[in-house]
Amino acid sequence: MSNHTEEVEHGTGVKTLTFTYVWIALLVMTAIEIFLAYEQLPTLIMLTSLLGLSVIKAALIIAYFMHLKFEKLSLFLTLFPMLVLCILLMMTFFPDSIRSLMMRSVQ
Repeated sequence: MSNHTEEVEHGTGVKTLTFTYVWIALLVMTAIEIFLAYEQLPTLIMLTSLLGLSVIKAALIIAYFMHLKFEKLSLFLTLFPMLVLCILLMMTFFPDSIRSLMMRSVQ
């Protein structure tokens, strides 16, 4: 009986545990990004990996720490087109950064 009382009084334990898991996941992804920065990988693979990890980290931060996971669908539908626009802009300008890198290595 006292066990049930403790759960009612400390109901935020599950929420704290979820935030802790998200924080640990962000910490692990940051460590992976730092590791990849020091590795001698091909530029395209490294940049794609770093960009992918950054998008996942941003999604976790937006969903949990900015509490958008619990918002209404209309807010999500408002923000989703901006995400698509950002991804399209990155895909548009990403080849220019590769071209610029190639030009520097030739000289």
